[in-house]
Amino acid sequence: MSWKIASVGLALTLLLGCCGGEHGNTYTGILEGRTVQVPALTGGKILKLYVDTGDAVKAGDTLAVTDTTDLVLQRRQLQAGLKEIDVREGLARTNLERARSDLAYAKQRLQRVQSLFDHQAVSRQKLDDVQNAVNRAQSAYKAAQQQWQTVAAKRQQLEAQLALLTKKIHDGVILSPLSGVVSNRYYEAGEAVPPLHPVVEITHVAKLDVKIYVPEELLPRVKVGQSATVFVDGLDRTLTGRVVWISPKAEFSPKTILTPETRTSLVYAVKVTVENPDGVLKHGMPVEVRL
Repeated sequence: MSWKIASVGLALTLLLGCCGGEHGNTYTGILEGRTVQVPALTGGKILKLYVDTGDAVKAGDTLAVTDTTDLVLQRRQLQAGLKEIDVREGLARTNLERARSDLAYAKQRLQRVQSLFDHQAVSRQKLDDVQNAVNRAQSAYKAAQQQWQTVAAKRQQLEAQLALLTKKIHDGVILSPLSGVVSNRYYEAGEAVPPLHPVVEITHVAKLDVKIYVPEELLPRVKVGQSATVFVDGLDRTLTGRVVWISPKAEFSPKTILTPETRTSLVYAVKVTVENPDGVLKHGMPVEVRL
């Protein structure tokens, strides 16, 4: 029975969470920071973990370091492969230049023999032999071109693999993508983290959101971009928020009371954003919002 009583109590709180005044209507809500789960793009053993739950971090701070020894060794293999490609490129370039030169000579010789044949100075067999030499030179030149293209393609492949490995090695240092507070830590130093699994969760607290529920009959008074006054217990000043989103769909409130009277009460979710440059506001803090 205790959970039923708690549900009814929560429902009544939502139902009575809006009260009117001559300067507007006041609603209650909970501040929520925007959370980001920071993954280990490169999986492996966590060598260092520099933060703990509750620590404040700035964008670019090092959160953790994973072991990238295997990747470093693979990169050395690729670098050795690129040195081999340098040698193969040199040979392919030499063969291509020789084939180009042989083809040019064969064509010049064909022109001379063709002229002699036109003046009946050489036989048809001689002309055919020279033509065959040109054909062989052309085939050799095409083969040398293909060899050069194959080596060049292999270089591009190894360079792409090298760039990918280098990125993975750099990703072994996990950096904070934003400033905020570490709200969760999922691994400990010495544990192995799979690729793309989150290591920590960071809550952005420089700007917080509070979701309130506005009755249907009061919704026309609320507009996106509208200013809101935010009241915080224990704070001797008010803060200014701004309406950034209004739900396009109505909800029944409270959801846990299934009587005909309460089921006809419609509300719309409204999100208000509050700037928090001084860090006074905290994630999960209850506030009152006046619109």
